[in-house]
Amino acid sequence: MLIYHLALVSEWEAAQRSGSYTTSTLGVTLEEEGFIHASHEHQWEGVRERFYAGVDEPLVLLVVDTDLLGSPVVEEVPDGASEAFPHVYGPIEPAAVVQTIPVVSPRG
Repeated sequence: MLIYHLALVSEWEAAQRSGSYTTSTLGVTLEEEGFIHASHEHQWEGVRERFYAGVDEPLVLLVVDTDLLGSPVVEEVPDGASEAFPHVYGPIEPAAVVQTIPVVSPRG
């Protein structure tokens, strides 16, 4: 299964150097949150609009193949949400990222 995660380009580049991506969401680490937030294909644009609209730093959409992950993925409904999102309970290995897509700011 493919899942999606918005990342700051700088954090993704650091993960490629270190061999491990550990940002849960904007400004929050895996260690702090306990898992990495991810989305299904139809959900990521809503996440960008809701949580990343004010971000000026370049973003990239990580396309993650869950079959290549060493960490479990659990479908959960976050507080206040009406649908389930995939949560990765551990780091994302760069080898599990099968595509990266530059994300244009919603402001243009």
